[in-house]
Amino acid sequence: MLGLTVPPGMPAWSAGVLLALVVSAAVTDARLGKIPNWLTYPAILIGLAGNTWTGGIGLEAGQMGLAGSAAGFAVGFLPLLLCWLAGGIGGGDAKLMGAIGAIGGWEFVLSAMLYGFLVAAVMAAIVMVRRRLVRRTLRRVWHTIVLLVVPGARPVDPTSSDSPTVPFAVGLCIGTAGAILEVMLRAWAAGS
Repeated sequence: MLGLTVPPGMPAWSAGVLLALVVSAAVTDARLGKIPNWLTYPAILIGLAGNTWTGGIGLEAGQMGLAGSAAGFAVGFLPLLLCWLAGGIGGGDAKLMGAIGAIGGWEFVLSAMLYGFLVAAVMAAIVMVRRRLVRRTLRRVWHTIVLLVVPGARPVDPTSSDSPTVPFAVGLCIGTAGAILEVMLRAWAAGS
């Protein structure tokens, strides 16, 4: 079973671990509004250790290994770390994306991140429309963008205490599931 791969360089065990991780994170984020460290830190270690076990250091073609797992962690974690520092998401979201990268690798995490952001944007748009906050939200976002391009101006957080939020881990869960489906469809198409 360890020799089976879903996409080139991604061991088959990764899909199961990823799905368990993102579903747990989505449920926790939806219920508690945060993703706990007890979920993300072990997942990062499982990704690094599992990929090292199945692919060694990972310097050969077709093997993710430790190198690919570490690259996946960095590609997933660092952009969301910047989002967290800017106040756009929680730190648990950044660690979750890093864990997804450590398990699935850098190419996989880019797909999962793209799909996750798209799903989260749709969720946010639905919340804005349902609560009739579209005009107010767009005005705040525009104000922030203007402050970003004006030299010397300091951007302010476009949210307020009454701003609605969406559980970003739910978007990442659906995005990761979509990325896994994409990988499986590509592998099926390549095998046909």
